Amino acid sequence: MSYGLLKGKRGIVFGALNDQSIAWKVAERAHEEGASIVLTNAPIALRMGEINKLAEKCGNTKVIGADATSVEDLEKLVDESQEHLGGKIDFVLHSIGMSLNVRKGRGYTDLDYNFLQKTYDISSVSFHKLMQTLMKKDAMNDWGSILALTYIAAQRVFPDYNDMAEAKALLESYARSFGYHFGEQKKVRVNTISQSPTMTTAGSGVKGFDAFFNYAEDMSPLGNAPALDCANYCISMFSDLTKYVTMQNLFHDGGFSNTGVSRKIMEKFM
Repeated sequence: MSYGLLKGKRGIVFGALNDQSIAWKVAERAHEEGASIVLTNAPIALRMGEINKLAEKCGNTKVIGADATSVEDLEKLVDESQEHLGGKIDFVLHSIGMSLNVRKGRGYTDLDYNFLQKTYDISSVSFHKLMQTLMKKDAMNDWGSILALTYIAAQRVFPDYNDMAEAKALLESYARSFGYHFGEQKKVRVNTISQSPTMTTAGSGVKGFDAFFNYAEDMSPLGNAPALDCANYCISMFSDLTKYVTMQNLFHDGGFSNTGVSRKIMEKFM
């Protein structure tokens, strides 16, 4: 159901790879709610994914390849997006994360530090680069909204989440710190959404993901939050209904983050 929450707004959505992606569902919902959007991902992801299908579903919108670790690419993306959309940007979703150590099977106590730097650059520093580019180009409308997706491993130990835990912690820190400056100077709000384990291409790449997904389902009073519901939360954060929410890490996890132990889990040990 559409409520017209984003009618007349313009946005950029990073990271839609396939229809499992949270970013994919955010793009679909933004379009349904009346927004005009630009889709973007790294050139290699554009070749691997199905983003052109999404573009068709979103009114044949424009797809612009951009390496989010490259300031030059981000500047080009922001300029072309404003030109295509016909004005400044109202909302941006950063849904980018990748660990070379995870991909190469390097455990947390055997990290390749060159891989680690790449992890930070792709998963965290790209968020700062994006916001700095948007600010320097004065590309955001007043009361605009910028979101990044994160995970509770930024605060708690999940052994197999590996160096992505620190990457997410840094991402959340950028949201708070840059959120202060963007709010003070441009009235733009910046937040992170800490989502439940979700059956996406990125999530399923984590060792033991299926078992942990089931554990989180049993730990959460409401169960794991599906990707579509996360997308709906993002839409509410892009809308004018949340104009004074900024610099927050917002848990969207069915209550997992505040549950010590659940009855379902206890029953497995009784």
